[in-house]
Amino acid sequence: MTDLSFPTDFLWGAAGAGHQIEGDNSTSDTWYAELVSPSVFSEPSGKACDSWNRWREDIGLVVAMGLTSYRFSVEWARIEPAEGTYDEAALDRYEAMVDECVAQGLAPVVTFSHFTAPHWFAMRGSWLDPEAPTLFARYCDQVMARFGDRIAYAVTLNEPNLPHVLSWLNLPDFVRQVERATLEAASEKAGVAAYRLGNVVLPEELDAMEDGLTAGHLAGKAAIKARRPDLPVGFSLAIMDDVVDGDDPTVRDGKRAECYQRWLELARGDDFLGVQNYERVPYDAHGQVSPPEGTPVNQMGTAIEPLSLAGAVRYAHESTGVPILVTEHGISVDDDSLRASFIEPSLVGLHDVMAEGVPVLGYLHWTLLDNFEWVFGYAHHLGLHEVDRETFERTPKPSAGVYADLVKRYRS
Repeated sequence: MTDLSFPTDFLWGAAGAGHQIEGDNSTSDTWYAELVSPSVFSEPSGKACDSWNRWREDIGLVVAMGLTSYRFSVEWARIEPAEGTYDEAALDRYEAMVDECVAQGLAPVVTFSHFTAPHWFAMRGSWLDPEAPTLFARYCDQVMARFGDRIAYAVTLNEPNLPHVLSWLNLPDFVRQVERATLEAASEKAGVAAYRLGNVVLPEELDAMEDGLTAGHLAGKAAIKARRPDLPVGFSLAIMDDVVDGDDPTVRDGKRAECYQRWLELARGDDFLGVQNYERVPYDAHGQVSPPEGTPVNQMGTAIEPLSLAGAVRYAHESTGVPILVTEHGISVDDDSLRASFIEPSLVGLHDVMAEGVPVLGYLHWTLLDNFEWVFGYAHHLGLHEVDRETFERTPKPSAGVYADLVKRYRS
């Protein structure tokens, strides 16, 4: 056991996202795409973790672990279910969540767009629509007007680079085919030329989608800052710890240029960058190198490597010069003992990077609850708490206790 000294204002938290835990997000694009046939989503989200009703209990779980921060998302589809029409009851609910966090001593880290968007926005082509940034900024303004004075950090967009990162995975051709078929089926059902999602993107539209998201971030940030200039604003990025196996960095550097570069350059103008890391991926001159036979792997098939977080954070800061907030870090495994033993060495590595001089604002573990993991449905498990799929009862896993004990030591 290692006793480490972290700054007193360092955020210790857990993270979640609306669509993945709330349930019945029926005015969203993702809900719509889950229910067309064929669908790239392996199952519908349904009730998810029923957090729309159990949010107070979830905040209580964060408090019970002795954490100081909770990251959650506000669902644009709930707040603006029809274009230009705002649901006051939904805003009330999210405002109550923020107030409960503050009352319990938790810093609310609020994500304004965690992949999902309203159904009507997808019907307009999502981020391919030239008006998308303006529409997003208008929604950000509504959120800020209601409770922006009480949040601690604003994350405009969650992993806008993820579709590009996924294009580097060795996915079979049929996955790409079913993605295209999903969008075609949704377009036909909705009666539009191009129904589009933020996290199911056609290869030929990757760059245009990222152009729209870039403009969306800037417009959203401007709207947030107009209401509250002092609020730290950034976005989060999916960053693997891409390392060179051998002496030829060509492939690794090509991936970095394609998946991260534009976003790291954009982040230089922000108050912080959210880093979301789950794995280390080695590349030689020919491509990705598979882990040696017998290496413990996560559910994505990459080697379990706690030091991947340190590598991703170091790279992100070197490339941007801005403070880093670890907005997500975790491990997708069924065996919770692997998670329990993964957290401490990850934090030791993070502390080492901070000792080198990298400004890290906090660490938010993904995720509080076993939840809906997008195309994988409920098959992938990253939660510190198990959720009964019938009763929605939450049960802490041993890893929740391990994390709580570490935080208690590091805060004392």
